[in-house]
Formats: sequence, C-alpha cells, structure tokens
Amino acid sequence: MDLRWPEISLPVSLKSFGESKAHNKKVMGILLKILSRCDVCLIQEVRDSKGEAVQALVKDLNRYDKSNSYSYVASERLGRKTYKEQYVYIYRNNVLEVKEHYQYPKVEVEGTNDSDIFSREPFIVRFHSPSTLVKDFVLIGQHTCPKNAMKEMDQLYTVFKGVHQKWKTDNVVILGDLNADCSYVTIKGWRAVRLRSDPRFRWLIGDEQDTTVREKTHCAYDRIIVHGREIISCIVPGSAQPFNFKESFHLTEEEALEVSDHFPVEVDLKPNHRYLLRHEL
Repeated sequence: MDLRWPEISLPVSLKSFGESKAHNKKVMGILLKILSRCDVCLIQEVRDSKGEAVQALVKDLNRYDKSNSYSYVASERLGRKTYKEQYVYIYRNNVLEVKEHYQYPKVEVEGTNDSDIFSREPFIVRFHSPSTLVKDFVLIGQHTCPKNAMKEMDQLYTVFKGVHQKWKTDNVVILGDLNADCSYVTIKGWRAVRLRSDPRFRWLIGDEQDTTVREKTHCAYDRIIVHGREIISCIVPGSAQPFNFKESFHLTEEEALEVSDHFPVEVDLKPNHRYLLRHEL
C-alpha cells in the first residue's frame, strides 16, 4: 500500500495569455507543464476578448493531466482605456471548491478627483479545501500599474479589510505582479504601504528573490502575501519560491520569454493527513 502525503500548491501566478499563445503549440506545451504542477493558479494579463483562448487552455489541460479535473473562474475585462485584461483562476475541481467570488468595484480616493484607485481592480475568490489543514481561504489577485504600484499596494489593505468584513475570514492570500521592487518602489514609499508595515501580513517572496526571466534584471516584482495565523501556520517551510521554468525545462531566454517575461511564484500548504488517509485507503 502506497500512502502519499502531497502538499497542495497554492498559488502560482502567471503573466500574459491571449490568442497568439493559444495557437503556439510549443508555448502551450510549456504552459500545460507549469499549470499541471499546481492545484490553483492565477493567470494575469489575459488579453482574450472572445474568451476562447482560456477555454481552449483549460480543455487542453484536462486532456494533458487526466488524473485531475480542471475548471476556471474569470474576472471582468479590466482597464482604464481600450487596453483590457482579465484575471483567471484555474483550479482542480476535484481538490478545491469555489465558494464565492466577486470583482472589487471602482472606488474614489477620498479628498481627490481620482475615481480609479486601481488600473485593474482586484478579483477575489473564496476557496474551500478539504485536503489541507486550513479549510477555507481567500485569494486576492492584483496586477498593479507600475507607475502607481505603491499606491495600489497600499490600497490592497483596504481591499483586505473589505474581504474580512464580507466573509469573516482571516485566511487571505494576496498575490500577483505587484511591481513591488526595483524602480517602482522607494524606501520612503515602503513605509506608507500598510501591507508592508503591518506585521500581521507575511511576505513570502522576499525582496532578494528574482521573479523576472531576463538575465539582465533582478527584481521581486511578483509577490505572495499571507494574512491569518491559521494559513500562515500551514505554509510548508521553504516552499514559497519563483518557479524557474527556463532552467527546469532547459529553455533559452528567448524561448522562455515566449511563455512569459516573469517566473510564476508559488507556495505549498500542508495537507490534512486524516482526509488523505481516508481517501487513499
């Protein structure tokens, strides 16, 4: 009898997907390898106005990984002008259940004429996970505008408070390309970012890590930020890392950049051994 205790992978954040990548067999093959490693992932910069590319991706993923069943939930198309993006969460529906989700609304900054705090408002999903020690958690996906990165990161604190009030949960993960490093942040500016100054938030991807594919850059743009004693205690130590698919799949920089200019960031949650034992026997 072979009893396995696999961790659950939560989450992977990938950047950029549209029709051109969906029609590139080599790129799609690499994406399927990346996505099949995890139980839930967030794909950002989805520029798929017809919605067909994401449907094709999930269909191919179900063919590629027959041991699991995948579904997805997508945000509205977001953006201030003609350029629009979506957030898409792809998840194993045999492992996780989507309980609720909502699109964060456009809100005004008090005392200003700015009616758009976020270039792309966060998309928020509440998951139920019977196979992990933490049973319910919320993912807040965000892709900040580089020039307003610090302001948007700070405003995510307000988004968190709204989620806490709405769903009465402390177990929250904020993730995505926050542009949280290099020329987009300053030492002085960090002090004003409440997510950064509040010790209740654990930044799992450190400032010293590199989430960029290009060798000439070294920036921790993409982050996973966790709040809640229960979910923090369930993090597998050392599991929060960028996934260097360039090295893992022996790609050149040019080949890797066809997939994404950022590495996915990921983390594992500890399993519920009783649940796994019951289902393995």
